[in-house]
Amino acid sequence: MASQGIDRIPDSLGYLVLTEDGAVVSSGGELENDEDTAGKITKLVYTAAKIPITSDKRDTFKRISVVWDDSMYVITVSNHKIFASKRKYVPQDPVST
Repeated sequence: MASQGIDRIPDSLGYLVLTEDGAVVSSGGELENDEDTAGKITKLVYTAAKIPITSDKRDTFKRISVVWDDSMYVITVSNHKIFASKRKYVPQDPVST
């Protein structure tokens, strides 16, 4: 049960579940056993956690999305674990009026 359901995300290309220090707890798909990506995601999370999003500096990010031309990573932290899902990126066409 280490994946906490992240392995059931629709259109997922892969996933990582990491400890707070970046150790891989669970992985699958294109990210299976991807220690290099796990290290980069951990650094990104620690950097983002240092950036306050409110003036009282108590709140930090809730979710990080990293988007490329054809794929994206969606990253969040919950219960002292880092969850990252790689998904296919399909941009929506802008609404024309």
